Amino acid sequence: HLSILEMHPEVGFKTNVVGTQNMLSVAAEFGVSTFVNISTDKAADSTSVLGRTKRLAEQLTAHAAINNPGTWLSVRFGNVLGSRGSVIPLFRAQIERGGPVTVTHPEVTRFFMTIEEACQLVVQAGSSQASGEVLVLDMGEPVPIIDLARRLIAESDRKIEVQFTGLRAGEKLQASEALLPAAT
Repeated sequence: HLSILEMHPEVGFKTNVVGTQNMLSVAAEFGVSTFVNISTDKAADSTSVLGRTKRLAEQLTAHAAINNPGTWLSVRFGNVLGSRGSVIPLFRAQIERGGPVTVTHPEVTRFFMTIEEACQLVVQAGSSQASGEVLVLDMGEPVPIIDLARRLIAESDRKIEVQFTGLRAGEKLQASEALLPAAT
């Protein structure tokens, strides 16, 4: 999670950089023919520990593609609805408690995809011949988080206040740069 890694950058480095390098080394040692690194839209024009460490993992994967036979690539995801850390369970819990629903900024937008779309992207990436590349799903238009919060509040038939808390360290306001492919 972005906020945790901002407080503990060494965890982001250990998990996303060292962990990816370990996986790449073992995959190469055992002759894996297809390696798909799961990255994040936060790796595009990264401003956070999460984004920077995932961008390094993308670069390590691209380097492995140069030195190993087979397909070695990365795929960038947006926010996966229903996954651990998704904002929807958080908003629902806040609504259940009677509010307020906390949103960082009234103009924050994010890209969303379903778990099924995320799985399909991994399968598609695995069948790609784009070794060394970073694949990015066209996730359509970014969703204003305030709209998502208001929709969930409306579904509850309760009067719940929305409270703006301010952007957290490393957090981006807009999600628009997420669709820019990385230079590898």
